[in-house]
Amino acid sequence: MVLAVAGAFCAGLAMAAPLKLEPASPQPKAGQLKPGLAVSYAYPTEVRNLTDAERALRRSGKKGKPLSGLDYRDTEEGEMTLTSTQALRVVAGISGYVRFDAPGVYNMDFLSNDGLQVSIGGKEVVYLDERTPCDPSPVTQVQVPEAGWYALEAVYFQRLGTACLHMRAGPEGGKVTWMPDSAFAYK
Repeated sequence: MVLAVAGAFCAGLAMAAPLKLEPASPQPKAGQLKPGLAVSYAYPTEVRNLTDAERALRRSGKKGKPLSGLDYRDTEEGEMTLTSTQALRVVAGISGYVRFDAPGVYNMDFLSNDGLQVSIGGKEVVYLDERTPCDPSPVTQVQVPEAGWYALEAVYFQRLGTACLHMRAGPEGGKVTWMPDSAFAYK
């Protein structure tokens, strides 16, 4: 009985449809975009979860130096988090676009130290509401209906120790690789 229930559950997971992303409408023109991603920072005295992070951004978020993309290696203790001016207790509100060069089904994951919530094309693709080492998130499968730009919104927080933030993606059945900085832009 237990095996039958487990098998049905796994079969249900395997049959789950990919999240269908919505392309940005209208599609931004090349001359309208700058490379990277826009970011706002807040530096609360404490941040333990995404609720704390969102509250800090609403209260004291200030525009920061844009991110080059979403490929920030795991830092050494004391090194600045992303493009912020602090190493610890950093909250980032990130916005812009990510470009997919071909339609299809993609597998994606994120590495984050600590919490992260990301929406792409109107769908939440990752939600990590805890302090973690720089480990991969569960893989999310998305359907990209057409090549082009997709809106990206994210909230990230770093509390203590080191920091990292990466996005990886690849076509279904292919290798998941780092998203290049050239795949990101903002207005």
